[in-house]
Amino acid sequence: MTVQERKRTRGGGRAGNARRGSTHAIQQMPWSQPVNIDRPTEPLSQDGVQAIHETAMRILEEIGIEFLNDEARRYLKDAGCTIEGENVRMDRDWVMEMVGKAPTEFTITPRNPKHRLTIGGRNMAFVNVSSPPNVMDLDRGRRIGDFESFKDFMKLTQYFNCIHVAGGYPVEPVDIHASIRHLDCLYEKLTLTDKVVHAYSLGPERVDDVIEMARIATGLSDEDFESEARLYTNINSSSPLKHDWPMLDGAMRFAKRGQPVIVTPFTLAGAMAPVTMPGAVAQSVAEALAAIALFQFIRPGVGCVMGSFTSNVDMKSGAPAFGTPEYVRATQMTGQMARFYGLPMRASNACAANAPDGQAMWESSNSLWAAVNSGVNVVYHAAGWLEGGLIASYEKFVMDCELLQQFQRYMAPEITATTAGDLAYDAIKEVGPTGHFFGTQHTQDRYETAFYSPFLSDWRNYEAWQEDGAVWTAERANRTWKAILAEYQPPAIDPAIDEELQAFVARRKEEGGAPTDF
Repeated sequence: MTVQERKRTRGGGRAGNARRGSTHAIQQMPWSQPVNIDRPTEPLSQDGVQAIHETAMRILEEIGIEFLNDEARRYLKDAGCTIEGENVRMDRDWVMEMVGKAPTEFTITPRNPKHRLTIGGRNMAFVNVSSPPNVMDLDRGRRIGDFESFKDFMKLTQYFNCIHVAGGYPVEPVDIHASIRHLDCLYEKLTLTDKVVHAYSLGPERVDDVIEMARIATGLSDEDFESEARLYTNINSSSPLKHDWPMLDGAMRFAKRGQPVIVTPFTLAGAMAPVTMPGAVAQSVAEALAAIALFQFIRPGVGCVMGSFTSNVDMKSGAPAFGTPEYVRATQMTGQMARFYGLPMRASNACAANAPDGQAMWESSNSLWAAVNSGVNVVYHAAGWLEGGLIASYEKFVMDCELLQQFQRYMAPEITATTAGDLAYDAIKEVGPTGHFFGTQHTQDRYETAFYSPFLSDWRNYEAWQEDGAVWTAERANRTWKAILAEYQPPAIDPAIDEELQAFVARRKEEGGAPTDF
């Protein structure tokens, strides 16, 4: 690319590129899993870590956790836990023994091995927005989720290299009956993407169906499929101090087949958890460890992740708030606790904004910085989340991906390399105190890759921006997602595997799918 061509695309290769005849809607960074080279921020002293640990252990030993699942309680009784009705109290030594069996790192291999992920250590993975009931874009406004929008978001998930995981439904397609929704949705996930996929833990039939579909997609036998992680589930506790029946049932099914489980307590300080952030974190830790201990008792060594969704509520309205200073500190504290227990960690790119505006992006920036400086391994809702998780936004998805790419570039080790070429002493000597670096060989050899090049940000001056229509960021994002969907191509899949998936879906639909309450 010449300097002139680079200048013309420096505005980010926006959707306008399509109008200029570009072969791609955007120029994006190649697929890679980022590795966080920063030391984590640790606001707690060692005494503080021990204090939160001690409080979590007291919760498990003295107060207990409600397990609303008979099978789970039977396992826990066999393990020596104290059972009184649905309440389970756990000895701390047993909890620590079980948690110690969980791996600090594990891999998940989807149907395309090139998109294999390592969960844990310093590795990070970004997950698309998951589970909003509503969808929004600038053209059609806010509306109830539907299947066509679901598929659009799956295409965006596959297209963007900075998105590593096809998480929960990016928007709930309520125009498909709940009894068969999981069949249609997972089929689209497995064919519109070839990345790691998530499946919900919402009832035995659904879980068995989606695990079997994931197995079919790999083309493997049951034994080979279960020899390593191929997909995963995420469950939430019903804070305070409760794990409900369907999520426990589904997570146990995943664990028995060697598939990882993320356990994410939903602890909003001031509502479902204490108003103090250390208290909320201690409760969250107790809820997470209780379930992880169960899964390790069932299948020692199965991948488990400690999730953090500890934020605060607006004490004036009771509404959830995200990207707040308290959210950042809670995530950092939970990161310290996850490392204390030797567990990978999950957090989120969350915001409370109702539109893809400045508030949305500063809250998301806070959330993402919290993930980076807390040592988070899995970042949920990394692109597309609005209204506290009630909206999946097309424009916000694109805007977030611009931000995610910048974080990936920030973590690139070459930025901080200190070889002779990086230190550039000879170039500094050549230029001296009166020249400039534009024309040096050192610059010419590196200018194309020296700095991050955005696809959405507009770095032109005001006059140039105004002359080109004065297009605001959300409007540019609107053009971009349309251009992406126009050029999207699904990943390759073996026709025989696709046919087997379709046959499985058709058969399960004929059998009535999964039972529902309506």
